Amino acid sequence: MERLRINGTTIPPGTRATLELPVARLYTHADLVLPVKVINGAKPGPVLFVTAAIHGDEINGVEIIRRLLGQLRAEELRGALIAVPVVNVHGFLQRSRYLPDRRDLNRSFPGSGRGSLAARVAHRVMQSIVARATHGIDLHTAATHRVNLPQIRADLAHAPTRRLAEGFGAPLVLNTDVPDGSLRQAAMDKGLPVLLFEGGEGMRLDEGAIAMGLRGILRVMVLLDMLSGAVPTGAPVIAMASSWVRAQGSGMFLPAVQVGAVVEKGAPLGVIAHPFDDLEVQLQTPFDAVVIGLSRMPLVHEGEALIHLARVDDAATAAARMAQFLAPCKDKNSTQRRRDTENAEEK
Repeated sequence: MERLRINGTTIPPGTRATLELPVARLYTHADLVLPVKVINGAKPGPVLFVTAAIHGDEINGVEIIRRLLGQLRAEELRGALIAVPVVNVHGFLQRSRYLPDRRDLNRSFPGSGRGSLAARVAHRVMQSIVARATHGIDLHTAATHRVNLPQIRADLAHAPTRRLAEGFGAPLVLNTDVPDGSLRQAAMDKGLPVLLFEGGEGMRLDEGAIAMGLRGILRVMVLLDMLSGAVPTGAPVIAMASSWVRAQGSGMFLPAVQVGAVVEKGAPLGVIAHPFDDLEVQLQTPFDAVVIGLSRMPLVHEGEALIHLARVDDAATAAARMAQFLAPCKDKNSTQRRRDTENAEEK
């Protein structure tokens, strides 16, 4: 591998480095930096960036990257990994999705060195991270009070991206339009195949989603020949479109499904109950689908997005594939809950 140079620092082949990229100083005059972890492999190969916490309250990806860095050895790596565990440092400190100016960083790319705070952070990431990479994976969770099924979102019309998306090992791959101003859009405009991993809920650690995200990144690195190993096999559910079921009235949302459920057209999804009388509004699925997102907020207003459905052609096939992928995640979450209970009892 050639020497990798980022923001004036050279990382020789076969070494690791921690870099601190300066971002806007706080009004307390304290410097704020963007920590970047780099592993430059001993042999040449692709350069993969992995980013997390572009939204400061999405913390599953932070733990995924921490575990990833602990498993990799520079001498065994072909190519390089550039990992940014927390992109939105301001939001992460405040446990907030947004930057202090209430801008969404993932709608501010490619940014500008003279623009808003969000634009400046985005510009720094593009110039110092994306410009050095050949491929990318961006880690996300659902927003606060929502939960997402572990899934990959990608442009499936792009063959190299589709190969990585299907090989990642998530139970479902969703073909999605790329939001304007997103990191994924800006990196794709530079010609990089980029995957977006979604899994879990804002400000919550989900062991199943974390384990699946970590395993998926390692599988992608095998596919890119960055790591040795067997080429991953297994066919995820492919969904070419999705839509939200919204509240048809205000009240208390009582879901009848969980993320990962496969539902046939007309199946019940839950009810919205009026808190002061017997009125209930029934929710049904408009097509065969996999539940990939769910609101955890029980009090809802008319029009709020409640259940995110990915459209599938064959519910039976989708159900079989989902069961195959999600069984290990359920086991991991059960193990974690048992450990939490044992620790609580010891205290």
